[in-house]
Amino acid sequence: MNNQKFYHPKFLPTWLLIGLMRLGAKLPFKAQVLLGGIIGKLLYSLLNRFRNIAFTNISRCFPNKTKSEVEELVKQNFKAIGISIFETANAYFATNNKVESMLKIKNEHHLTNALNNDQSVILLAAHFMPLMLGSRALLLKHNIANIYRPQNNILFDEVMRKGFVNNGAVMIKTKDTRSMLKAIKNKLPIWYAPDQDLGPERCVFAPFFNIQTATVSATARIAKGDNTVVIPYFFVRTESGYRMEFQNPIENYPDNDPAISASITNKILEAQILQHPEQYLWIHRRFKTRPEGEGEFY
Repeated sequence: MNNQKFYHPKFLPTWLLIGLMRLGAKLPFKAQVLLGGIIGKLLYSLLNRFRNIAFTNISRCFPNKTKSEVEELVKQNFKAIGISIFETANAYFATNNKVESMLKIKNEHHLTNALNNDQSVILLAAHFMPLMLGSRALLLKHNIANIYRPQNNILFDEVMRKGFVNNGAVMIKTKDTRSMLKAIKNKLPIWYAPDQDLGPERCVFAPFFNIQTATVSATARIAKGDNTVVIPYFFVRTESGYRMEFQNPIENYPDNDPAISASITNKILEAQILQHPEQYLWIHRRFKTRPEGEGEFY
């Protein structure tokens, strides 16, 4: 953070945001939810493009919902987006005591048993709104590697990176497969959320809510290492805080067919999303890449 380039006037809005996030991280949980919901309503009114993307995604994934039901879910989703501003602030700036006080942990033995058996672990996660806080929460007890996509704003990217590194994380960029494999080999658990469209070169098509969807193929590749297990990891907001849940390791994974492996992980993430659809990242253009001959969604 001592890099002189970060003190250029163009970064003034980012510094202001960082200051507000530091203050926001000090607020109690219920105040964060209340203020975040108000911010979410404002964002719903302002962000037409993202509102349309969310509407398209939800309409496609839930074809049995009426238009009014879809619109209501989009509104709830934007409320979750507003709250996620404070959740991200907590991930970077909250104390360990505060993060721990908001947690209820379920079935952590799936992770601890694997580590005690000297297994390599991939924690399979979906892009829920509290995902950054879910990553930070893991660091309370475990050293992990975070697979992340660098932010376009280099100052904010540095704040994010340092926020996790200072709490014990190893940060690995999404395209750095070599470092992922090295972490796996060194028995460092990897936190990995593969449910984004990274283009046809890095994806295979597999069903996701009955839609042929470009799905990251690297999950299966890095899971091929000896004595490696993939444990679904679920982190969502509840009325009183957050639920951190570890699920049974995936059996017979990966398959030799990358498309079958992608179908397996998509099905698991689908089941998680159905529990709290309002908290999922519907504003991502998940169906941007289409199979040959299919029209665009957006």
